This record gives sequence, structure tokens and C-alpha cells, in this order.
Amino acid sequence: MCTTRSWELFNLVGHSLSSIKTFHTKRSNSVFNFSHHRHIAPLFKQQSFLSFRFFAMDAKPAPMPKLLYGTAWKKDATADLVLLALKAGFRGIDTAAQPRHYKEPLVGDAVKSAISSGIAKRGDLFIQTKFTSIDGQDPDDLPYDPNAPLEEQVHASVASSLRSFRYADSEEPYIDSLVLHSPLRTLPDTAKVWKTLETYVPHLIRQLGISNTPLQVIDYLCTSPDIAVRPAVVQNRFYPSTDWEVDLRAYCREKDIKFQTFWTLSGNPKLLRSPPVQKLATNINIEQPVALYALVLGLGGTSVLDGTTNETHMKDDLKGIEIVNDYAQSDQGQSVWSQCLREFKQLIGEKV
Repeated sequence: MCTTRSWELFNLVGHSLSSIKTFHTKRSNSVFNFSHHRHIAPLFKQQSFLSFRFFAMDAKPAPMPKLLYGTAWKKDATADLVLLALKAGFRGIDTAAQPRHYKEPLVGDAVKSAISSGIAKRGDLFIQTKFTSIDGQDPDDLPYDPNAPLEEQVHASVASSLRSFRYADSEEPYIDSLVLHSPLRTLPDTAKVWKTLETYVPHLIRQLGISNTPLQVIDYLCTSPDIAVRPAVVQNRFYPSTDWEVDLRAYCREKDIKFQTFWTLSGNPKLLRSPPVQKLATNINIEQPVALYALVLGLGGTSVLDGTTNETHMKDDLKGIEIVNDYAQSDQGQSVWSQCLREFKQLIGEKV
């Protein structure tokens, strides 16, 4: 979710797309070279390289749920809350290797507990974490050496995340989605980090994404011939100051990129009280936050980060989304849903 808005310093001037050169030799997608990943090699010292190779070739992320449980700012309560969310039915978890706002190892502990107790299987979970640059980190608590080259910072951060999400000695740890927490200050540095992350896909990271990003950076990642792995997800604030990212979301839909919203509730007090949200909530007898989530999902190509700390709300949010889905497809609810969604789009400036 939120990080220091380092992308506000991002300067595209003087950096044409063609000026970014590949900083390393391209690797094969089917053979993972440990010599370039000394930070994570110890994780696999007991594993057969050949078996790992075949494991990697068919690797795909778990399906991204409509609602992902957001773990920012949960502090020491992180493990208990994540386990509670998994018990409630959440199957998507969002975290980051950013100790300033997240406790990624505690998220891993909760997931491990859920797996060992039979609450969920690893293959059914969508685990998403992030690489956060120095601008978004606490300088006194980082997952990497701030004086190391960017590539080494990325490798150390990924290694720390893989340690957090290792659940069995007999199975290789992996991450379903790794998001660059924000573009770096320059396009060359952003490209360098992205290219380093590419070397993990699909072996240890199933897909890549980016957060807190302007459209120009997304377009570069989607069109530059230097980029081998295209973004699968964009995670940005959904609130009035960015015009609810109407243009960026349209671009994402065109490119088949999933858009994850955050600040969906806290950033939209007026939307929460708006007529279409009120009408939908009243007609289906659901809470207004659930109605807002449902309408955001109704925009298409979206998932929502839900960071509630209330067990009842966890269950109600998940159940409510399914209730709205059934209602929208029913003879009774089709017209009401269509009208509410049309009014909601008009409110945020979305093309109807």
C-alpha cells in the first residue's frame, strides 16, 4: 500500500525509452542461474537443480482474489490479524519488505500457521509483497545494505521475503506477486530494479507489478523492448486527488493489467455517502463500505485492498461482495445494479 511518494521526484526528462540499455545478459525463462542470486542460493542448497528447473517452467500465480487483506500498519498485531483474515476466508495477502509500515516476517508466520492447521493450502493463496527503495524505508531498519548497488539491494530484499514465506523444507518458497513499491527517482534506476526482479520470474516470483506510479512509467514497462516481463498489476490510491485514476485504469484494462485500489474507504468519505452507494447498500441490506467495494470492483479489472482489523467486518466484506454479485445477476437486481454502477461511474468521471 502506501509508501513515501518518491515517484513525485521521478523525472522522465532526458531519459528516452531507447536510452535505457539492458544491464545484464538475458537469462532463459526455464533455467534459473544461482550464480546471479547468491543471497537466495542457501535456500535451495538441499534441492535438486533439475527438479527445480521443471518446477519453475510451469509456475503460475494463484488467481488474484477480489479482496486482498492489507497488512500495513498492523505492527505487532500483524500475525494475529492475518491469521484471523485467513480464517474469515481471505485468500489474498498484501505485504512488503518495508519494516517502516509492514511486518513481513509476521505475515509469513500467520500464513505458515494457517497452512499447518489446514485453514488454507499454499497453492490457494495469493501472496504479494514489495521491494521498497531507500526513499520509502526507515534508514535505521532496512532489509538490505543501503550502500550496496541497486541490484544487490533487490536481491537482499527478495531473499528476506522468500525466507518469510518458506513453509516446508521439501518445497521451494515462492511469491505470487512482487510489486515495486514506487518508481525510483530516475527511469534508468527504475529499469535497473525491474530488470533485476525479472531474473526471478517465474521461478521464485510468479509475476511483477508496480505501485504509486504515474501512467508514463506503466507505459514504459508495457512498451519498451528492453523490458522482458510486463507488469501484471498496478496498485495505486483510489481517491479524488488522482481523479480515481480513470485514465490509468483504462490503460490497465487495455493491457490486461489488474488494478489494485487502496485508500478505497479512508480516501473517499464523500463517495461512501453518495447516492449510488447508499442505494445499493439499502436495496441489498449490506453495509456502505461493502457497497463501495462492490462498485469499485464493478468498474472492471480491479481488486481492492481491505485492511480491516475487525473480524466481523472481515467476514461481512467477503460475504457481502458475493451477495452483491448474486444480486446483480438476478432478475430483481440487474436494473438496480446497472443504475447504481452508472451513477457511480458518472461521479468519478468514468466513461459510461
